[in-house]
Amino acid sequence: MEEEKEFGDFEEIKEENSEEPPQLDSNTRVRRPRDNEKIGIILQRLGGNRMNIKSTDGKTRNCRVPGKYRRQLWLRPRDIVLIKPWEDDDSKGDVIYKYPPVAVHQLKKKGIINDLKDEF
Repeated sequence: MEEEKEFGDFEEIKEENSEEPPQLDSNTRVRRPRDNEKIGIILQRLGGNRMNIKSTDGKTRNCRVPGKYRRQLWLRPRDIVLIKPWEDDDSKGDVIYKYPPVAVHQLKKKGIINDLKDEF
């Protein structure tokens, strides 16, 4: 009995189910596209820093990761990203932001990325 008091009171830690969507606060802020930016889903990695991305406007663009983001963004197929199309060639663009899973859930909830369909 005294041994239990020596270590103090412990609470049972409950394991969370990883299949449930992440819990969101009502005040969660998500970065939205500005000006000419588009939201897209990575379809295929092409090697190096290039990839095919399907954007919310229905176009498939050949995008690259600019040098200042190259080490910050670790991208895989099916990741939701924010792209900025090139001014002189609309079929190409730059990846400027990767949405975390909580933000993706929030965007789906608000109906912003309903246009994107998984083609896998």
